[in-house]
Amino acid sequence: MTDHILTKINDGVLEIRMNRPEKKNALTNEMYSALADALLGADEDRRVRVIWITGVGDAFTSGNDVNSFLEGARDAGAELDANRFLPALVIVETPLIAAVNGMAIGIGSTMLLHCDMVHAAEGASFCFPFTNLGVVPEAASTMVLPHIAGHQKAMELFLMSERFDVATACEAGMINHVFSSEDLEAKSLAIAKRLAQKPARAMRMTKRLVRRSYPDLVKAMEDESPLFTEMMHSPEAQEAFSAFLEKRKPDFSQFN
Repeated sequence: MTDHILTKINDGVLEIRMNRPEKKNALTNEMYSALADALLGADEDRRVRVIWITGVGDAFTSGNDVNSFLEGARDAGAELDANRFLPALVIVETPLIAAVNGMAIGIGSTMLLHCDMVHAAEGASFCFPFTNLGVVPEAASTMVLPHIAGHQKAMELFLMSERFDVATACEAGMINHVFSSEDLEAKSLAIAKRLAQKPARAMRMTKRLVRRSYPDLVKAMEDESPLFTEMMHSPEAQEAFSAFLEKRKPDFSQFN
């Protein structure tokens, strides 16, 4: 497992830390693979009763590593290990808690929609940046976010592609508890450890039953993957990527 993903089991809780603070915990292919392994392995490990995930430093995750993302944009045959991680979020039956300690951009926000509880620091921020990048949302988020936030709020967050704060995330139904930055880890882990003392099978079966309220999320992810890849090679996306590299504002007025 990469040093950029740290794991340990403590009092029945599998603690996962995204550990690339110098890059705001931007996720590489190797990190995606390690995250998928950790999630899927939790269901097979009798010591694990709850999964808890956070970021190291002042960010949860800034999303995809830029170099990996641009490589995927240039190479139609590139395969991201995100395609293993995203279904793992849905498949895992062990309760999953996220502690959002800072920015949660792109996958940092969409993964939260598949967590069973989300705790956030007061200064955390969120963003679904996909429209600004000329692509479509990932992780079956177009199915889950309207379910919890309502159609209009979900469309606002998706189409505007702007950062939003904890208050807006709470309004959208994305967060259970908000804590100070200083208290987030201790209080979030305390909740995870309380949960770990409850009957593990009862929790997993409850999660399985609740998930029946959604259509097949893994199938939705499989369906959206080719469209996401297609959009990554669209003129709009190429303009967005070029503007990023050239440090300028993108001009989408030439596209319909």
